[in-house]
Amino acid sequence: MNIGELARRTGCSARSIRHYEKAGLLASHRRANGYRDFDEEAERRVKQVAHFIRQGFSLVDIATFPRCMLRDVTRALCPQTLALHRARLAELDQRLLALVERRDRLARALGSHAPSLDSTR
Repeated sequence: MNIGELARRTGCSARSIRHYEKAGLLASHRRANGYRDFDEEAERRVKQVAHFIRQGFSLVDIATFPRCMLRDVTRALCPQTLALHRARLAELDQRLLALVERRDRLARALGSHAPSLDSTR
């Protein structure tokens, strides 16, 4: 299938698909006219990559995943997947804590001029 059809089937942009391919997460063949040609496996792979990106993993992270993580998008997690997901969750928790601390410092510095969290929603 061409990149437009793959984009339509997966809901990902052609630009993202080209980016996944450049990162080595997806393969295509070139037609005689130079256009990319993807096999049926590409649809599943693009959906997997997009799924992991939504979970906070980078393309570099995804490229290092064990094979069990790259089978099907599913709720079942292989042991390596579970460990990587827990590590990413811990990292995100640390980032959130750091952001809250930064926000609190800035709010204190602004004193009465700082908007409350309720007024920013």
